[in-house]
Amino acid sequence: MDLGQYFVKDYTGPGFVLFGPAHLGTLLVVALVIFGLTRFKGSSEATREKARWTLAILIWSAEGAWHLWNLAIGTWTIQTMLPLHMCSVLIWLTGFMLIYKNYSIYEFVYFLGIGGALQALLTPDVGIYGFPHFRYLQTFMSHGLLVGAGVYMTVVEGFRPTWKSIVRIFAIANIYMLVVFFINLAIGSNYLMVNGKPAMASIIDLLPAWPWYIPWLEVIALATCLLLYIPFIIMDWRTRPLAAGNAQK
Repeated sequence: MDLGQYFVKDYTGPGFVLFGPAHLGTLLVVALVIFGLTRFKGSSEATREKARWTLAILIWSAEGAWHLWNLAIGTWTIQTMLPLHMCSVLIWLTGFMLIYKNYSIYEFVYFLGIGGALQALLTPDVGIYGFPHFRYLQTFMSHGLLVGAGVYMTVVEGFRPTWKSIVRIFAIANIYMLVVFFINLAIGSNYLMVNGKPAMASIIDLLPAWPWYIPWLEVIALATCLLLYIPFIIMDWRTRPLAAGNAQK
């Protein structure tokens, strides 16, 4: 078997089929891995530290391999490969979050990381590369680990976001988006898709023309954050009567 065929640029193997057997099977594996990470809850600090380091190394390795592959096939450019897309920058920051248990990074990983990575897992941008091509596996590994890291820090390490977290990440994300807009103008790129709609088909095609689709993207992002915050709303609602009862004793 020639393993090199799974790293070539002009792949002639099975193409990606949205929600086909390979896609659904991969999503199941990702879900099982994420569930497995929650089993570290209650483990010793030494064990959890090893788990965090392992996750950090894996997620950095997956993203680093993506850059090396693009360099090898001649497709690495500053217009497309700088770590400026939200998932890309969060993947690199996630490693530091895991190692140092950094709460400020966690807020972004929980909302923007999990939200963006789930979209990438459900509708991956893998082009012609189906299972088991490197591009296919790398996409699901990096984004799956991004979701897994956010879940791990929440369930195992006991981190949780707050309403103020949503305010903070939206304020900083909008400043970041403005900075990236001017970087795009300077180098001719379209990171974060803030300078125009992407060439590939996406949900943005259903939205108004530039720049009017940008506020809609922010609405979608806010709705995603609120959905991700629902578990904590429910948890706070359930614990509030208990806390009130204890206060009266």
